[in-house]
Amino acid sequence: MFMLDKEIKKHKNYRPNVAAIVLSAKYPEKCEILIALRTDIPDTWQFPQGGIDKGESAKEALFRELEEEIGTNEVEIISSYPKLISYDFPPTIAKKMYPYDGQAQQYYLVKLKKGAKININTKKPEFGAYKFVAVENIYDYTTSFKREVYKEVITYFKKQGYI
Repeated sequence: MFMLDKEIKKHKNYRPNVAAIVLSAKYPEKCEILIALRTDIPDTWQFPQGGIDKGESAKEALFRELEEEIGTNEVEIISSYPKLISYDFPPTIAKKMYPYDGQAQQYYLVKLKKGAKININTKKPEFGAYKFVAVENIYDYTTSFKREVYKEVITYFKKQGYI
């Protein structure tokens, strides 16, 4: 029997996750987004993200993950995406992430506070490089399996007048 995408996703196991679209401290005068290069997946640029631990709220996970991944949680939350958004892992990543089929993410739009310093040389570095890019150039960097999610979330924040 044919199942719609939403019906298929009901039967999958998604890892609870947060993700951050990090705007530079120059926002709103200049709208540029942080994108970071993963150390474990070649040529994969992404937004900071990570799992929500048991008993942890999405906001608590957001601040913890930012500290762990980019060395600072000195951000101001501007907005959040109004629902969880999910994606499936490609087969090569799914093997490493078992028992999860993908991630269900809560997205936040955040701005670095003035004076906040990015430091990707954390205890367990996940990123080998980072840069700030203009919104219109973000898709030149992002990995294909996350691109649709990124487009949906960025389109939402654009429609809300934030970016």
